[in-house]
Amino acid sequence: MASPKCWELYYSEQCNQLCNYVNQKDLEMKLDAPMPWIGLYIAAASAVCTLAMAADTLRGFWSRRFWFPCKYFSLNAFTLTLLAVTMKLPLDLTSLTTSVNDNLARVSSLVLMSTAMANFMTSLGSMTNHDIALNLAALVIFVVTVAANVIIHTAQMSIDIEVRQILAAEIAATVFMILLLLILCFSAVMIPTAKRYIDLAYREMHRNVLDKQVEWGKFTVEEIRTSVRRYWVMAETGSSQFVVARSVTCVTSSFMCMWIALTLIQVEVRMRVEHEKLGPTSSNYNWSINAILVVQSIGVALGSIAPVTRWFFAARLKSSKIGRTSFRDEFKVEAYWTQRLVYWRERPLPLRTGRHVSKKLLHDAKGLLLNLCILLQIVIVLACKLVVLFSAAVVKGLSFCFRRHVKVSDGGRRGMESRPGVELDYSGYVLLLEGESELPQKTLTYICNEVDKLIQIGTKKQSKNLIKLLSTSANFNGVREFDTNKVPSLQSSREPPNCWSLPVVTLTSIAISIPKIADHKPNQLLSAVSEGLYFAKLVDKSLDINGDLTSIRHAADVVWVGVELSKKWQDKDLKNANLEGRSHMETVQKLSDIAEKIVAEFVTETKDHPTMRNPLNWPVKVIAARSMYRVTQNILLAHDSETNEELFERLSIMISDVMAACLTNLVRVITFKCHDNSVNGREESVRQAAILFGESEEILEILQLRELPKLDAEKAANIEEWRAFMELNQPASVSADPHSNGEEP
Repeated sequence: MASPKCWELYYSEQCNQLCNYVNQKDLEMKLDAPMPWIGLYIAAASAVCTLAMAADTLRGFWSRRFWFPCKYFSLNAFTLTLLAVTMKLPLDLTSLTTSVNDNLARVSSLVLMSTAMANFMTSLGSMTNHDIALNLAALVIFVVTVAANVIIHTAQMSIDIEVRQILAAEIAATVFMILLLLILCFSAVMIPTAKRYIDLAYREMHRNVLDKQVEWGKFTVEEIRTSVRRYWVMAETGSSQFVVARSVTCVTSSFMCMWIALTLIQVEVRMRVEHEKLGPTSSNYNWSINAILVVQSIGVALGSIAPVTRWFFAARLKSSKIGRTSFRDEFKVEAYWTQRLVYWRERPLPLRTGRHVSKKLLHDAKGLLLNLCILLQIVIVLACKLVVLFSAAVVKGLSFCFRRHVKVSDGGRRGMESRPGVELDYSGYVLLLEGESELPQKTLTYICNEVDKLIQIGTKKQSKNLIKLLSTSANFNGVREFDTNKVPSLQSSREPPNCWSLPVVTLTSIAISIPKIADHKPNQLLSAVSEGLYFAKLVDKSLDINGDLTSIRHAADVVWVGVELSKKWQDKDLKNANLEGRSHMETVQKLSDIAEKIVAEFVTETKDHPTMRNPLNWPVKVIAARSMYRVTQNILLAHDSETNEELFERLSIMISDVMAACLTNLVRVITFKCHDNSVNGREESVRQAAILFGESEEILEILQLRELPKLDAEKAANIEEWRAFMELNQPASVSADPHSNGEEP
């Protein structure tokens, strides 16, 4: 029989164990206390992903681009970080998830991941090869980690009969996710080759467009509009994201996204039917599990819209082609799918040392591995083609069931095809890969309508004050008159060249300084010049290919800031009484004296600096002062007998002439913007060209009525070439009545 002391020790040990158990439970409760808030954080990250996918979907519907290019939800570090947070439940193996709601939330996380992958697949097209490799490597690591955790969790929970049904859905979602990853990776192998093929097709098309190019001096507004539309069709159909969206792998991923979303709906509905009350959560996420489930289910629903729509339009297009191609052509694997893998297989290993036998073994092993990859790529492409063909057959069957509706739609489409200027003018500018079906007429119409909307956006921003200023000019004589060779150089054997902006800024500064002019006139001139300088700067920057006039443009920009905002030139108030003389000519003379002093001081200080012998290296203050000196001296020589009002009007017309001559180059600027050598920047460049055309449409309508000097396009971009030409020719040979449309009266 145990002694009392032994019983005392026994009870003491039991008490210690009980206390330790209670303390451990208290510690676990404290550690689990913030878990619902972590669950809320997961729901918030899921909501951000949902909003980003919804934004891309709305943008696609709004612009009628039903391939839904990615802008807000792309494959990048930010998106992967968000998805890592949303996948916290499948990655968490420590939380007890035995209730139905807990496992439904795990399934919804996996389905949301698959939906996200289907959504950002097209974004691969807009990445560089380096970015594709890095982002896909990160995605592969992430998806493999998730899949491994799901497998472990499934093995742990397979003994629980209540959740075994949901585990099947969890496995299915994981399988779909891995298949999507596989499609994504093998599509990425195709993208560089496809982009190169499209770029070659674009360059060939560009050479054809050049034969119909709008020439400087011989343009009409409609010709420019047509040119912009051609380049827009080329840019849109050759867009990397559109090329990826048209591929059979992307259509198949969209099809899979639809099925996995239906799987989630089926599981949730079935669980709610079988379990009228799903019961409380068993995990330490507590009440936040319901928030995660709701938000992620909404995310799957909204995120599936774009892929499903993309799949439907591709299947409908394919359904119209069923029976027109042979079985062999239907399942032909084009070269661009495997060309990169073949290149990797055939290129030598980058090994400079090592035994011959070892190098041969490595080369053979590499060849074997890549042969397997090529075979797998072919199998994937063929399977995707089969899925697309099956989808097309389903859509065609549905169309047959609703024949009346299809007839109405076809009638509307035929009416749209009969619209002039869509199919006949622009269908030949569509860029397609080998084996791709021609785009339907409705898609081409949407593309053309999109560029028309961009032009309309620009039209709403037209410069009314500038147009009013240009209407005061009938010729380009002001280009010759603002300066003259009679004005001597200021202590320098070389003069800096002019850009278009600097003389305009200088003339405007002088016009504002003229005393006794009604305030509304200088203010109106400022507004008009401000609008005009927007275009003049574009001309200067776009056509100065070598950047020779960068310092001159900078000088004009710096001076204009002071003139526009404070009516100051070189910190001198243009309306100050100290600057204003007794007459307008005295004011002009004072400006000339100030400019001369600035240049003289600079020349004196830098006479021993060899780099300053080049006027392009002068400070902007000196460049602006030199321009002011020459223009004011020319005014003093040629217009000393004019009144205040007459001089102001003369300067306004001179500004208008220079601005009009500058703006004749807008045709070349628009053309340059239409043609961009970079594949990814091409669409945005043409977009800017379309808006610029809309902004300048009325200006170009005014200028097309004028007779332009017989300069080639390169020389017409340079104001010095204009001046040289006009010095050698009579004004009558380069001007005409703007209302005569270039014809003799």
